[in-house]
Amino acid sequence: MRVREATLITGLFVACLATSVAVRASTPTSTECAEGAEFIGNAAQARENGMAKDAFIDRMEADFETIRAFPNALRWFVHDEADETFLLDAARDVFDRPRSPQLHRASFFRACMGRLTI
Repeated sequence: MRVREATLITGLFVACLATSVAVRASTPTSTECAEGAEFIGNAAQARENGMAKDAFIDRMEADFETIRAFPNALRWFVHDEADETFLLDAARDVFDRPRSPQLHRASFFRACMGRLTI
């Protein structure tokens, strides 16, 4: 293969890779939104059962550290830093503005589905 062809193929590969990463970044699936909403509802239930905010958030952050070791395609919900922030903010809201698990679940789901159009 000539140098020019190799350069063109490498350039196309990099462009495709960059495009696939850009499309995936912070764009959850509707299934992930439903599962994330369930997670946030469970966080509210944990709060009602006496779980402390610091303990819950510390565990989430430790889990994120572990999740980062896996390839993006194998991750659940937290594919990038924006996803981590989105989920952490929702979990903090569970403890900072206590409402029923159902209301937290529904609020998260609406906000998450709104991210599909971003």
